[in-house]
Amino acid sequence: MARITTSGAGSPDERRAFARDLGGRLPEGFELGVTTSAFQIEGATHEGGRGESVWDAFSQEAGRIADGSTADRAADHFHRMPEDVALMQGLGIDTYRFSFSWPRLQAEGRGALRSSGTDFYERLLDRLDAAGIRSFATLFHWDTPAALGPGWFSRDTALRFGDYAFALGERFGDRIGRWATIEEPATVTFAGHAIGVHAPGATRLFNALPVAHHQLLGHGLAVQALRAAGVQGGIGIVNAHSPVVPETDSDADTAFAELYDVLQNRVYADAVLLGRYPQPPEGFEALFTALAEADPVDLALIGQPLDFYGLNYRFPTKIAAGSGVAATPDGGSAAMASLPFHFADWPEYPASGSGDPIAPEFLGTALRELAERYGSALPPVFVTANGVSFPDAVELEEGTGTPRVHDGLRIDYLARHLDEAVGAAASAGVDLRGYFVRSLLDDFGWEAGFTRRSGIVHVDFDEFTRKPKDSFAWLRLLAESR
Repeated sequence: MARITTSGAGSPDERRAFARDLGGRLPEGFELGVTTSAFQIEGATHEGGRGESVWDAFSQEAGRIADGSTADRAADHFHRMPEDVALMQGLGIDTYRFSFSWPRLQAEGRGALRSSGTDFYERLLDRLDAAGIRSFATLFHWDTPAALGPGWFSRDTALRFGDYAFALGERFGDRIGRWATIEEPATVTFAGHAIGVHAPGATRLFNALPVAHHQLLGHGLAVQALRAAGVQGGIGIVNAHSPVVPETDSDADTAFAELYDVLQNRVYADAVLLGRYPQPPEGFEALFTALAEADPVDLALIGQPLDFYGLNYRFPTKIAAGSGVAATPDGGSAAMASLPFHFADWPEYPASGSGDPIAPEFLGTALRELAERYGSALPPVFVTANGVSFPDAVELEEGTGTPRVHDGLRIDYLARHLDEAVGAAASAGVDLRGYFVRSLLDDFGWEAGFTRRSGIVHVDFDEFTRKPKDSFAWLRLLAESR
């Protein structure tokens, strides 16, 4: 194994001092947590009657995954869940944000919940309860059952999702502290159905917008179903917000930046928080026909009041006019050449292990944009996922021979982003309730396979052993310092 360290700019003592200071500045009741997703960590894809998901099928297609891997074992969480909960208990966090595996619970995307799936999640919740850790469950994190055929391109999937939500609400409604309906519908629409770098690999470009509407309709039906089932926890949705800027102040760059902001951010937040879709930018009205024709009954369902809004942040987006494929945020796609704009580089910022700009101030921008755009319609907010990949590796500590993972850059990343989030929320009047690190474990990184490490716990993907990184110890100190 290559011995690569990621020492950051600060010294260990400086990082520890900052953790103590930042912990002392967190608002009373502010939640700290970690997040994962079922497909990325569970494995056991052929056990207990679990059905195939679109990501299982996508991963088996040649050239789809960077290293040719699959998530058949992922981080083996299905078998090692007690160990992972014990790690979280030792970390001292408040809340664990996980996702249910739809195909593990309904192999065909419909029908009764499978006992092999519900039994696993009952055991997980039992362990979390015993450890004093709150549960924050996501109904859907991208693993659409393959048996649903066209998936979210079909309105029927929204109806099936509502049924699925009701079944889960009935089964776990008294055990879950917080419910998120759908994870990043913008990513599913754009990466999975517009440019094809995520499952199911469709390249519909602007014709993918029905996928956005059907996911949002599914969200609305799920909110209705969870409330009908009498769940005790709060209900919300999670989306990836990316502040958008034009590469230059030219009319073309500015127009396409506005277009992308609507596609990435406002289509979803406006519909959920205001009960309507945004007006298309001038000159682009024809692209939004599918949303302009949305049934008002659908919009009323989509716009039901929520208990919280989840914001995932990774990086800002810079838009330039003209086609190009080199700098897409999801690794590049031939379909991008058919779009009239492209993603420009950020030479002014350092890059993460996946090549994305590290720009914590834009997390503050995202929070301020939410406040400015939605005002009193914005419910309490959680930063539901924030994290970074770096090429860290296990090393033997000099003099002791103790295995360690020194990931100082990840510590610096988390510290700067959390600090920015707390300060920006306070100045903008956003009721920020918590911050979740992405991810607890090194995992299957979607189209990147196992080529990126994003966890605060190192996973050996041969032996599936766990080793907490320096960032794990830093987060524990932060939690202790509140």
